[in-house]
Amino acid sequence: MLCLGVESTAHTFGCAVVDGDGKILSDERDVYRAPEGKGIHPREASRHHMDASSEVLRQSLESAGVSIKDVGIVGYSAGPGLGPCLRVGAVVARTVAGYYKKPLVPVNHALGHIELGAMLTGARDPLVLLVSGGHTMILAFSASRWRVFGETLDITVGQLLDQFGRSAGFASPCGGRIEELAKKSGNYMQLPYVVKGNDVSFSGLLTAATRLASKQDVADVCYSLQETSFAMLAETVERALSFTGKKEMMIVGGVAANQRLTEMLEAACARQNAKFYACPVKFAGDNGAQIAWTALLEYGATGKKVPVSDALVTQSWRLDTVDVSWRRPVPA
Repeated sequence: MLCLGVESTAHTFGCAVVDGDGKILSDERDVYRAPEGKGIHPREASRHHMDASSEVLRQSLESAGVSIKDVGIVGYSAGPGLGPCLRVGAVVARTVAGYYKKPLVPVNHALGHIELGAMLTGARDPLVLLVSGGHTMILAFSASRWRVFGETLDITVGQLLDQFGRSAGFASPCGGRIEELAKKSGNYMQLPYVVKGNDVSFSGLLTAATRLASKQDVADVCYSLQETSFAMLAETVERALSFTGKKEMMIVGGVAANQRLTEMLEAACARQNAKFYACPVKFAGDNGAQIAWTALLEYGATGKKVPVSDALVTQSWRLDTVDVSWRRPVPA
């Protein structure tokens, strides 16, 4: 069975076609680019998505070599995310599913990151670090749900990087530019390191780094910001590995593309004798393939679908409230 996945939670409008074996037949995206020094404006991003949607949809079908009649089901990102952006994707998915009489499956965007990452890496029962503009969570699967073992108490690590980058005049998303500058420095400057149990807090770090950047070399501040925030994440991940006894660890989400973060996590996994997996960089960020694959898993396991009239979106949809019927406990 083929699934068309529609992703529109934030800056990316994406469509992908995936088959039941996990083969990604197409993955097309168009990304809203905010002006330099500015963040994502939900209204402007949603207008971008409306303008881009028809062409991205057409390209996804063309790249897959299929017509819409060949598609078995339609999945869409129903949340969490920016309301105006989510609604564009929902309208596109509702229109296609309604007109062509296809089953319509809403997908939790965060769950999509995890399930696509697991499929692409082969991880079976990992401790997961989900890091992006919208998420910073440490999760493990238990009793039909992904359970949270730690998370941010304020802003996410993606927001930390973007807000610092915008204060320095970079265009969002800023993570790539910060990583590039950090590689040019090795001069660490002390910044707030806040870990509370297995949770992290980045707001004080952001304030301190922003102030420091006004009077110090920006490359040095970028380096120090990465070293501090990533060390906080590595510490909490290592503690969670020790507590859960998991022998696999997987990082997913847009920030998974950062090489320095993956280096720190690999070292933490080595100390705990756990195998490290990272979602391929191409699919670390938001994409339609994560929605299509998760919709296939959900529909295949439960046959659940929603009427077009009930295909709504939820801006705040906690991952740990979602029942995951297709996963089974892995024997020790």
